[in-house]
Amino acid sequence: MIHATAASPVHGPVATVPIVLSLILAAWALVATVRDRAPDRWQLIGLGVVEVALLVLGVAAAVALGGGQRPGEPGVFAGYLVTLVCLPPLAFVLARMEPTRWGSGIVTVVCLVIPVVVVRLQQTWQVTGG
Repeated sequence: MIHATAASPVHGPVATVPIVLSLILAAWALVATVRDRAPDRWQLIGLGVVEVALLVLGVAAAVALGGGQRPGEPGVFAGYLVTLVCLPPLAFVLARMEPTRWGSGIVTVVCLVIPVVVVRLQQTWQVTGG
């Protein structure tokens, strides 16, 4: 039997890119928070870039699902996927509503949560493995 994670759409570069981008943005936003700076345009653009990377991950997962691959826990997988795609827009809106250092803090926290959710997404896909 072939192990289900061998061709998993949520592993490899398609998952690594959003993790790395969100960690870079988290560090950038943390520096802004410590320096008592509100979120700037570049942080908000960074959230957009992270969102695009997460959408690519979502499309890859959808294509795999359409091709017959299945995660071990489809409901949990779908929940994590929807959460991932919603996090950057949520951070964008909240950061815009809070034009103080705490807006940058919001960006920091959300960007630290994204890698955790991506890893959980990967783990739910691995459950199918044999």
